[in-house]
Amino acid sequence: MTRKTIHAGFRLFLLLGLITPFQFHAATTPLQDAPNIGVTGRLSADKVRRGQSVQATLVMDIPSGYHVNSSRPLEKFLVPTQLKIEAPEGIRIGAVTYPRPVLRSFKFSKNKVSVYEGRATMRVNVIVPASFASASAELKARLRYQSCNDEACFPPQTREVSLWLGIK
Repeated sequence: MTRKTIHAGFRLFLLLGLITPFQFHAATTPLQDAPNIGVTGRLSADKVRRGQSVQATLVMDIPSGYHVNSSRPLEKFLVPTQLKIEAPEGIRIGAVTYPRPVLRSFKFSKNKVSVYEGRATMRVNVIVPASFASASAELKARLRYQSCNDEACFPPQTREVSLWLGIK
């Protein structure tokens, strides 16, 4: 045998040795999908007068057995829930009011975790200036969150909701 043949055989041996355990683990570990979390939005009024404000509400419906990290998780490795509202120039968006989280213990963390369960409602004031020219505005709400069950967390997701505001 030549040195090249031995070297190629050794590389093949290493490659098979590395791939096989991963294939075995993937075949024996059941994969679970992230939960289907309902995200809806609404405005407190369909129309608002120029110079006035309206409240936008975004609601997450989290299935039983799952939770979503709060807007201020207590562990650095957890992704916080974040609501961002994109509005046309001139419309001002207030600070988001997040729901009060609950503290729970889970298998994946030694410490308690700050989470939302069930229905989580976020609110934000939308201020339309007196000088706003358009008769309507689209508000784009982007909600980023990380859902988990008792054993593991799923990759973060971003959901978008469009809210249409009539302006008098």
